[in-house]
Amino acid sequence: MIFPAMPGTDRDSEARPSDDYEVTLALHGAMAGLVGAVVTIVWAATGAGSFWPMWAWLGLLVTLAVHALGRHLVDTLEGRLRPFVFHVEVTVVVCAFEIVIWAMSGGGYFWPIWPIVGLGSLLAVHWMVLNRGWLPTRRERQLTERVDQLTRTRRGALDVQAAELRRIERDLHDGAQARLVALSMQLGRAEERLEDQPEVAELVRAARGEAGAAIKELRDLARGIAPPVLADRGLVAAVEALGQRSAVPVTVEARIERRLPPVVETAAYFVVAEALTNVAKHAPSAGARVVLAERDDRLVVEVADDGPGGAALDSSDDARAAGSSTGLAGLRNRVEALDGELRVTSPEGVGTAVRAELPCR
Repeated sequence: MIFPAMPGTDRDSEARPSDDYEVTLALHGAMAGLVGAVVTIVWAATGAGSFWPMWAWLGLLVTLAVHALGRHLVDTLEGRLRPFVFHVEVTVVVCAFEIVIWAMSGGGYFWPIWPIVGLGSLLAVHWMVLNRGWLPTRRERQLTERVDQLTRTRRGALDVQAAELRRIERDLHDGAQARLVALSMQLGRAEERLEDQPEVAELVRAARGEAGAAIKELRDLARGIAPPVLADRGLVAAVEALGQRSAVPVTVEARIERRLPPVVETAAYFVVAEALTNVAKHAPSAGARVVLAERDDRLVVEVADDGPGGAALDSSDDARAAGSSTGLAGLRNRVEALDGELRVTSPEGVGTAVRAELPCR
């Protein structure tokens, strides 16, 4: 038969851990008292000299005190400090009993100082490990090593990709583009020799126009991969060439004294190119200023204009996917792939500033 619970009680909490601890502590105390009594009776029955059972009583009291401290710990503490507090309590009990033993054995040289120092050192190590200030956990070390490995492999993959893109650009420039230029010149000569055949000359003229369009598209493609001036003369010269070709007035300030990794130079070049394109498109009457500087192993690229402002960098996931190769979203993806950061500041009526920071180690 099941009886209803009495008011103020909870059937789910009838079996409480604290009750179990009280029972076990009581049993421990009873067993310790029984063992101590038996030892004392044996001593009395043998009638032997000094009261040696005091050492047995002392050991039994130590174990009982540790048990009681454990019960107190379970009842009152939670979280990661529980083991440390228990360690402190056990250390205090053990040190106290060692001092008692020293006093009961007649005093003299204070030998408990050495176990006290040892136990205190263990307690200090426990505290440092608990706070993780000096000794990281195994999981943290594994994660740190994994992040370092991924960073190295990603940087290596990006360097290989940059080198491969530059090789493709060279092949296009020296191979297909050169052949198309030669073909266009031959078509021009053929057109001159076909003046007496206007219909054929018109076909050759059309073919020459298509060849010229193909050359332009190929040059644009090669420039989009990596401009030759970037590989030959470096980032500063490539950015100055961009400024000279820009539809708006551009001033370039460069404080870079060395060649940077190819993948970093390529990313910085396209940041400047896209920013200048946006200035020419949205603020054609404005001027632009480009700053290149290396600070604390980071390349800072800033393009600012004095246009109307109001531009924004969409940081949504959809914009990341849609702008994966072009526009400011594409630049952000390119910069973040190098563990860099891209920011756009564009207050109304003040102008727009595009700032990128790229690690160049």
